[in-house]
Amino acid sequence: MTKKIESILNQEEFTKSDLIQLMKIEDKEDLELLFKKAYEIKSKYVGRKVYYRGLIEISNRCIKNCNYCGIRRDNKKVERFSMSKDEIMKSVKWIYENNYASLALQSGERQDKEFVDFIEDLIKEIKTLSNGKLGITLSLGEQSKETYQRWFDAGAHRYLLRIESTNLDIYNKLHPMDNKHTFEVRKRCLEYLREVGYQVGTGVMIGLPNQTEEDLVNDILFYKEMDIDMIGMGPYILHRDTPLGKEWENVVRSEEKRVELGLKMIAITRILLKDVNIAATTALQGLDPNGREKGLLAGANILMPTATALEHKGKYLLYNNKPGIKDSVEKAKEDMDKKVKSIGDEIVYGAWGDSLHFKNK
Repeated sequence: MTKKIESILNQEEFTKSDLIQLMKIEDKEDLELLFKKAYEIKSKYVGRKVYYRGLIEISNRCIKNCNYCGIRRDNKKVERFSMSKDEIMKSVKWIYENNYASLALQSGERQDKEFVDFIEDLIKEIKTLSNGKLGITLSLGEQSKETYQRWFDAGAHRYLLRIESTNLDIYNKLHPMDNKHTFEVRKRCLEYLREVGYQVGTGVMIGLPNQTEEDLVNDILFYKEMDIDMIGMGPYILHRDTPLGKEWENVVRSEEKRVELGLKMIAITRILLKDVNIAATTALQGLDPNGREKGLLAGANILMPTATALEHKGKYLLYNNKPGIKDSVEKAKEDMDKKVKSIGDEIVYGAWGDSLHFKNK
């Protein structure tokens, strides 16, 4: 017999079938109970606080050819760019002066010496400019353990590497089966990051065709098993100039359903993992104008307002209809401040907002 949702939410421990039942909730009242419980747990373990990471998308050049991604190597329609160090440092200075206290550097994947050296120098320069006060998250793909170590020693301390899906069939559908895209390598990189000493982040795409509620629960159990400190996950949005964007155009779930699943993932992850950092991602807002606030109310505590130079923002498109690409950094900040305050959470300026899960180990 299935349990009542309310009684599952009042448990301290959860079985896998409990989590699947939560993921399958259809009833609107039950859904509200789920989000309310997740917000309670967020309030108790990490506070009603929101931390910003100023996101700088520094380049859309990529050696990978992932089947879903708009900046994949073989997409000839993309106008490629790489921000110069001066351009990046201009964004860094803005983030520092606006007291975000933390930034994230993201780019297409490269593993060549020039890129590795560039990032190392950049991290050192960011630390110098901010007198060591800016926290640095990297999201720069799979690298060797030695590279991760160099960047850590230069001053980066958090790293986000999304696993995308722990279901191997789905993972292999998302990635071409060449020697550049294996699940084992991706997982090993997460282990390297842990060994080096980073706060380790990962995440998945939510609402993919043929992805089941059990697959999503398995993704959350993977976060637990890997002792992950921070989660960045969002609903799948297709990019039309990709193999899967074409194949899935007419079979992808409704926007409403993908947003709902995205919010359930945030809520159930918060309920199970308590003190991790969870981002309300731009993809939620891409499908629902209020998606990010809903994410915060479902248990997220991190936002990543983009601080990419305006002339490059529209070129860094992993998916179609990305919101805010014409907004200045000032407007993005103003809008976000307003929205966070409207739900009653406090924006914490001047603090790194490190993962309490990492600190509590």
